[in-house]
Amino acid sequence: MRNLLSERKLRAMYAGGRADPAARRYARLWAAAFGRGLSSRRWVTLEVTGRRTGRVARFPLGMADWDGQWYLVSMLGEDCNWVRNVRAASGRAVLRRRRAVACQLAEVPAAERPEIIRRYLQKVPGGRPHIPVSKDAPLPEFAAISPRYPVFRVIPLDGRLPGPGRARGVGAPAAAAAGGAK
Repeated sequence: MRNLLSERKLRAMYAGGRADPAARRYARLWAAAFGRGLSSRRWVTLEVTGRRTGRVARFPLGMADWDGQWYLVSMLGEDCNWVRNVRAASGRAVLRRRRAVACQLAEVPAAERPEIIRRYLQKVPGGRPHIPVSKDAPLPEFAAISPRYPVFRVIPLDGRLPGPGRARGVGAPAAAAAGGAK
């Protein structure tokens, strides 16, 4: 998608932190593809109860692997819908990638976010136009912006997610995965 759309156009699709009609169409397409496992293990569909409607809302997201665990990072900051919905649901959500895995999403304190956000930008190209730091910037630059970009640690409750750094298949639960980020 990065080759198809310029960074300026990608930012414009999310003006004010809200998806425009084109971004919503892409999101529906990617949510269906990621949920069916038609991508690498890094890409998932987040399913969370909508805070206003009470219906399940689906969001295609890329995960960051760091220190043997998976994380979700909000490229649009505090005010995006999936972050608000996760907070309203007290962190209860489902991640779908071929199958559903119930998870608890634990918000990471801002002081612990810089390395995770850097890893996210290194691995999830779609987030780069929205976060105002180069993927290769020094850690203090990430520390400066980390309070504005929520990060959630993924804790599987009734299943297993693909383990960070594993080539194929299903690995240990994210909360118990061994080894560092690859």
